[in-house]
Amino acid sequence: MHWNIPNTLTLLRILLIPVFVVIFYSPFEWSNIASTAIFGLAALTDWLDGYLARRLKQLSVFGAFLDPVADKLMVAIALVLLVEANPSFIFTIPAAIIIGREIAISALREWMSEIGERTKVAVSIIGKVKTTAQMVAILLLLYETPLGPLPTHDTGMVLMYVAATLTIWSMFVYLKAAWPIISGKPGDD
Repeated sequence: MHWNIPNTLTLLRILLIPVFVVIFYSPFEWSNIASTAIFGLAALTDWLDGYLARRLKQLSVFGAFLDPVADKLMVAIALVLLVEANPSFIFTIPAAIIIGREIAISALREWMSEIGERTKVAVSIIGKVKTTAQMVAILLLLYETPLGPLPTHDTGMVLMYVAATLTIWSMFVYLKAAWPIISGKPGDD
């Protein structure tokens, strides 16, 4: 395996996970700011590693495998920590939808890849908008402290529901694209 900058950034994102967890649980006043910064750095490296892989022509099979794993690990862990810190039905539902969809679509993509049909469930624009809403929601919820007149928690919760709605929508888009293969009827659309 050839090691490159995009793969290094992806690995950095995975290595940031235990640091993120320790900082999240630390008793310091600044822990919310630091955990927000760590999550923000991870989100930035998510965008940057993909950009650099394309720009520098350093796409790799290993990177294609590791990048979505790193993304899903960081998001799932952040959501679990946030649910623990905010144990309520209102918070748990969108988090469960987002995590459940990530597991289901990852499994679908893996299966589609095994049968040579991965392009049918390639990332869509809805998925990208969902990811953006989800990342901003998590950042706001981690930060907690209002930013001037912006109520970060309430805005984060609204964006969590936007992300959960887009999560369901994008899941149906992917399932619809894969349905002819899943159902065994290649001629169906």
